[in-house]
Amino acid sequence: MFNKKMVCRALALAIPAGLVFQVPVAGAADLEEVVVTAQKREQKLSDVPIAVSVLGADQIDAAFANNIESLQAYVPSVSFRTGNTTRNSALTVRGIGTISFSVAAEPSVSTVVDNVVLGRSGQAFGDLYDLERVEVLRGPQGTLFGKNASAGVVNMVTKKPTEEFEGYLDLSFFQDDEYRAKARVSGKLTDRINASLTVLDAEFDGYIDNVYNNEKINGYDKQGVRAMFDIELSDDTQALVIYEDYSADNDCCADLVARTTNDSRPLDPEVFVSGAGLDLDQRKADNDFTTRTLDSTTALSVQLTKQIGDMTLTSITARRTWENTEFREGDFTSENGDLASPVDFSTVGFQLHDVGPQEWRQFSQEVRLASNGDEFFDWQVGAFYWDIDSARNFTRDASCQVTADNTAIVDAANAADPNLGLTCLQNDIVSATAYMSTEFSNYAVFGDGSLDLTDALTVLFGLRYTDDEVSFKHNRVNNDEFGRRGVGVREAALNTDFEGSTDDTNLSGKIGAQLRLSPQNMVYATYSTGYKGPAFNVFYNMSANDINPIDAEESKSAELGYKFTGDSVFLSVALYQTDIDDFQANDFDASDGTTTTGFTNGGDVETQGVEVDFQWRATEQLSLMGGLAVSDAETTLGDDLPFAPDTKYTLAGVYDIPLDSGAAFVVNASYVFTDEQLSGNIGQNGQTNPEVLLPDYEIVNASVTYHAPNDQYRVSLIGKNLTDDSYATTYSGDGFRYQIPRDADRYFGANFRFNF
Repeated sequence: MFNKKMVCRALALAIPAGLVFQVPVAGAADLEEVVVTAQKREQKLSDVPIAVSVLGADQIDAAFANNIESLQAYVPSVSFRTGNTTRNSALTVRGIGTISFSVAAEPSVSTVVDNVVLGRSGQAFGDLYDLERVEVLRGPQGTLFGKNASAGVVNMVTKKPTEEFEGYLDLSFFQDDEYRAKARVSGKLTDRINASLTVLDAEFDGYIDNVYNNEKINGYDKQGVRAMFDIELSDDTQALVIYEDYSADNDCCADLVARTTNDSRPLDPEVFVSGAGLDLDQRKADNDFTTRTLDSTTALSVQLTKQIGDMTLTSITARRTWENTEFREGDFTSENGDLASPVDFSTVGFQLHDVGPQEWRQFSQEVRLASNGDEFFDWQVGAFYWDIDSARNFTRDASCQVTADNTAIVDAANAADPNLGLTCLQNDIVSATAYMSTEFSNYAVFGDGSLDLTDALTVLFGLRYTDDEVSFKHNRVNNDEFGRRGVGVREAALNTDFEGSTDDTNLSGKIGAQLRLSPQNMVYATYSTGYKGPAFNVFYNMSANDINPIDAEESKSAELGYKFTGDSVFLSVALYQTDIDDFQANDFDASDGTTTTGFTNGGDVETQGVEVDFQWRATEQLSLMGGLAVSDAETTLGDDLPFAPDTKYTLAGVYDIPLDSGAAFVVNASYVFTDEQLSGNIGQNGQTNPEVLLPDYEIVNASVTYHAPNDQYRVSLIGKNLTDDSYATTYSGDGFRYQIPRDADRYFGANFRFNF
């Protein structure tokens, strides 16, 4: 089952590590114990028989990262696909993820915030503030997390209210007028209620020069508030109430024209690079319509926990609303749409502007009953219900598009009138609007347990039954008086009125064993399955070919792991192979002159590899941590999957320099290497389109922080991408469009934190 080369590499890493790290390190200090909820109960990371990467609050703060895209660099098994909007961005774990524009599809990597499963990953991509930790569970998590977890789970846990009164004011300033302000107060309201309030305000003009109006773009304006109440209802019953309100106006993320092979295209030579090659230093755009996103989230969750003898009953009720509106510049210049000439893609450009508001409304209810975790037979059972509906309309305004003989394509009823005198020129703007709605309904029952056969050997098992339903409606209307066709706008004769529904059931599970070789050494082996429900390809240019349901995606994974826990060292090694049946993937089609995104079952894929995570408290002053992922993710035909670098590794260090006054300097540094990776579909006949291959890159970040005595305040100097290694995160299409992030440039900043 496992690739022989991978097995040898894993053993070469794991066995010597287990021998070496049992030897005490001179001068080493004790390592802080890490507690996670990867199995929906609090456990020590070293006891969890799952491949889990954890970023704690200190690591998150030291990274000075404001979103998942920045943090994913520190988790080697995770990659991030940047879209024009948060709703079109996606995470991949071990090379597996869902990249789709469809409103009737779900991700393969589940995102969970404070025990609430998010319907769309984009809801978690806005901003990060006040996180206690981020846990990345790698591989299928079908038993405990259920739907949309066929590749993994990103579990985000925010900080709970404290009993003692405390708070902080945190201010960050970076080059190009970027600032972030966070403030938090926490403490006891009454003898039975602890509460906290966290607020965020952040603004950034951007790092891309728009030469059309001499303004900056690809920035943001964000505000957020999170209130939490930890309530002791009785001696054996606790309630955690969380309310969040978040909004953002981001003029992000414009595609950069970093490459073109067509010198005749009317592009500003000061902005665009012609000829072959990829110019990753390009930081200009010429857009008369700003690509931007309006995001708004309102969320309320209530978690009740009650002790019933030796058991714990947990109920999580949540309601979330997410409004997301995208404005997209689709012609990528300011010159198109003005000329009174027919559109000719080789010489005369065209206008194409999109506006697409959408609202998601989500309700979920989970109930669990669990043993206390200390018996020879530990278990938990539960039930889950989840419902989400969305409404979206999408309007495209574009230049009128002629046929090969330069005649306008019009609605048949109008074409019979010889006196219309219709033209179909670049400056004749036509439009169409698609009205779409979807609903997902899911319920499940599950059980998970472990049985200690001996003091050293534990059997692991779990099962989940899932029932899924998904439905949609799609109605696209040509808004032009004469029903003319445009670039990306279909004529009135192709208006749509579709609807459909489908359902599916699934039985996911896991079985495995955990063996404690010694108090410090543990190995485990598991076989688990995952599931992502059926879908439809519901998008703006949907046609009759898209109305058939897309089959559910199912995964099967075998994993062999080893964990060593010493006084100063933690090491985790995982060897895995995962097979995905009916992988849900994009397939682009331009057969009728209009490029459409065909979301479909792309066949079977497989991914296998070796992962290493470690933490080492080398001395009282020096701590090191890092990770390595070596993977091979491809289709059964041997084609590499997008956003699946063969190698990715990280190394970070923290060095404390105490002063006699009780103050201290703390130096943080990190290094991240990401191998080259595909960012798009495989070309015809198995040949890779050269423009979709993104080069490898290396990132070095560092900061120096002065901690005042008793940590009353902190002052940090921050350097991002110190080697100034430019890179692209996504190839967007047309042979020349790329997403190049803020962190692809070297820049500096300062942070001031006042604690009380």
